[in-house]
Amino acid sequence: MSTYKNQPLLSVEDLSVAFQQGDKKNLAVDRVSFSLNKGETVALVGESGSGKSVSALSVLKLLPYPTASHPTGKVMFNGVDLLSSDEKTLRKVRGNEISMIFQEPMTSLNPLHPVEKQIAEVLKVHLGMSDTKARERVLELLTQVGIRDPETRLSSYPHQLSGGQRQRVMIAMTLANEPDLLIADEPTTALDVTVQAQILKLLKELQAERGMALLFITHDLGIVRKFADRVCVMTDGKIVEEGPVAEIFDNPQHAYTRHLLAAEPKGQPPVHDESKPVVVQADDLKVWFPIKRGFLRRTVDHVKAVDGIDVTVREGQTLGIVGESGSGKTTLGLAILRMISSTGRIAFKGKDIQENSWKDMRPLRRDMQIVFQDPFGALSPRMSVADIVGEGLLVHFPKLSSQERDQKVAKALVEVGLDATTRFRYPHEFSGGQRQRISIARAMVLEPKFVMLDEPTSALDMSVQAQVVDLLRDLQKKHGLAYLFISHDLKVVRALANDVVVMRSGKVVESGKSADIFDHPQTGYTKALMAAAFKLETAPAGVVSD
Repeated sequence: MSTYKNQPLLSVEDLSVAFQQGDKKNLAVDRVSFSLNKGETVALVGESGSGKSVSALSVLKLLPYPTASHPTGKVMFNGVDLLSSDEKTLRKVRGNEISMIFQEPMTSLNPLHPVEKQIAEVLKVHLGMSDTKARERVLELLTQVGIRDPETRLSSYPHQLSGGQRQRVMIAMTLANEPDLLIADEPTTALDVTVQAQILKLLKELQAERGMALLFITHDLGIVRKFADRVCVMTDGKIVEEGPVAEIFDNPQHAYTRHLLAAEPKGQPPVHDESKPVVVQADDLKVWFPIKRGFLRRTVDHVKAVDGIDVTVREGQTLGIVGESGSGKTTLGLAILRMISSTGRIAFKGKDIQENSWKDMRPLRRDMQIVFQDPFGALSPRMSVADIVGEGLLVHFPKLSSQERDQKVAKALVEVGLDATTRFRYPHEFSGGQRQRISIARAMVLEPKFVMLDEPTSALDMSVQAQVVDLLRDLQKKHGLAYLFISHDLKVVRALANDVVVMRSGKVVESGKSADIFDHPQTGYTKALMAAAFKLETAPAGVVSD
């Protein structure tokens, strides 16, 4: 660990944050204090709603004022109290001396502007660079953050980049002006394990080069163990424990810290009978997207997103699909469900469905369901939970009376561990874990035979992940469900999948029993995935395994 100056770069003193809701003020952060030295990494950890992101946003006064207020506290940065500073002073600090990486780059980047314009804007506004100088600096930054062939990415829009590439672009933007402090709010939550390791290694290298301080907000204690110097554990708006990482992890004093350390998906998937009937089978499945160029838009090549893959999923079985962003995992799942065009044979319950029309597929949709990655984006904010869960019943069971439909909705909610009386509320009134349970209830209310689970736990806290995995296991055991489980979180896959397919660039590089793949990987790529996922927990502080 580095030697720090006596005077902290950042000192948060007795900070409180309140939000006005009607006539009431709710205290989200309650007298929090922590400091950060030059070149040091401090992690704020805790579950959703603990107040860690609100505390971090308060540093730059990025909360929705005047709804938000600070009943107490100071945020001292280089001897200046940012909380009492005017907007002119804050504009000089934001982006110049303090930068911030947000959790979801897709919503943080402007979908209407290409990469070059978004990064160059920072340079032009803060440093007054010319177009030529800005372009040179953008290329330099993109190279620095590991974007291959950066010249080809200057004109790319965010939707044309993978999750890892988008996050690297965000990092390039935040580092453009060489800040003294970088605040990283869950910067690796939605990333693959290998990309996660690369991003963390990149941040450490850039930090070492520039002597930059790093405030790292996360719920993933595996990352904290190897990445941070000190850790502050938050719950209910308070810091309940803080200290050097090794000390906190080896000898946690607070019950909540012990709860966090114990909370990760555990157990084994339900044992499945290999004599059970096949629910879904795909043979030589291909999804090729044409690359068109020229005035006449002729097809000059193809992106082979899925390239000749065979898949079999039986009743009561979970097949895990793992691989990096862009490997074709989700495309494979959507093709099997006939949500996108493909070639090859697809059979559902023994019947070939590849040539089925959209109309012919409709009766099968009740048996083939999806649970999406982001429960907040997947649930309509304008519909109550009762309407969301019951919508499929209206389509597939139109003869049900409103009372019968309501009974089925209530039963489905209870089955996924929610109070049935909450069905008249709206999605924003629930936590992330509760929203994912609503998404699962929406799928289960139709009593499906096959469920595609597309990264259903990646946006959730560790303890909530464990609860959702337990729930999915229970539902599978109870109903004999066949799961296609797509995830970059190998700990979750290990706890849930009987068999695993490892994908890269549209092809299968390895497949087999879950225990064999995890304990005895055969290919270099699979070994790299396992190392990135499981060595994170054992690597020493400040070191990232490749």
